[in-house]
Amino acid sequence: MHSTPVVCDVCKRREAFFFRPYSGRKLCKRCFSKSIEEKVRATVSKYKMLKFDDKIAVAVSGGKDSVSLLHILAKMEHKCSEASVVAITIDEGIKGYRDEALRIAAENCRKLGVEHHVASFKQLFGCTLDEIVRKMRAKDDDRTTPCACCGVLRRKALNITARKIKATKLATAHTLDDEVQTILLNIFHGDVLRIAKEKPVTDEVHPKFVQRIKPFCEIPEKETALYAYVKKIRFQSRPCPYASEALRNDVRLMLNRMEDKHAGMKFTVFKSIERIRPAIEGIAREEGLISCSECGEPTTERTCRTCQMLRQVRS
Repeated sequence: MHSTPVVCDVCKRREAFFFRPYSGRKLCKRCFSKSIEEKVRATVSKYKMLKFDDKIAVAVSGGKDSVSLLHILAKMEHKCSEASVVAITIDEGIKGYRDEALRIAAENCRKLGVEHHVASFKQLFGCTLDEIVRKMRAKDDDRTTPCACCGVLRRKALNITARKIKATKLATAHTLDDEVQTILLNIFHGDVLRIAKEKPVTDEVHPKFVQRIKPFCEIPEKETALYAYVKKIRFQSRPCPYASEALRNDVRLMLNRMEDKHAGMKFTVFKSIERIRPAIEGIAREEGLISCSECGEPTTERTCRTCQMLRQVRS
């Protein structure tokens, strides 16, 4: 006896393959993909992320989130003749890991006809992440994890490269999961005011700072991965060898367990912070960006964290 196929709740014709717990909807592959693309367009519009003539630099690591974002923004760009999309990949210098990601990022850019720029930690800072980690471990310096160190350097590398290619916006593939994890990490680290800065669209607060946008900020990470699978987009599935050492990994596991038990919980946290963010901004507004005394890049301190970190490594 054959069971009747479950039909998509949207088109009412094709067979459903995915159930969205937080909305209660069953979707076929086509309607699912379309929902992700429409959500990105709605998010871009809601937060006024783009102008009609922007040059958008997409930070492409080669992972599922960034490659999916590149494909969606490239598709949107085709419908807006004045806008342009380019890709930036940062080579941190993680042996046996980043090489594969670089090939995948380049392959996707060729397929889409997107200009691809690659910059490296070695080129910009004089050392790879592997070299920095080795030096820190040799000194028994466990104050900064590899992921925290990488995050500081990557942000600076992306900004320098985006500015160099004259991009007007820098799009990163931070998903809903990333945003909620960051909110909790800021609370755990006692840096609540930082929540005012970690928002879907950053403020234009320094002439050397390229404004950042997060078109995936309201899309769960699980769905960006599924989008890549449905669209047959090639991405790097192997996790970074340093990822397990980060506190973020523990927060991710905790949030996923909570989401499994209470569907929609991640959206609830994100929307709650969005409601109170204006009040936090009011308190944090006095802290603007200045130029680093050593490298001249935007920072909130006299010497930026990158220069502090590199000095510590080299000493």
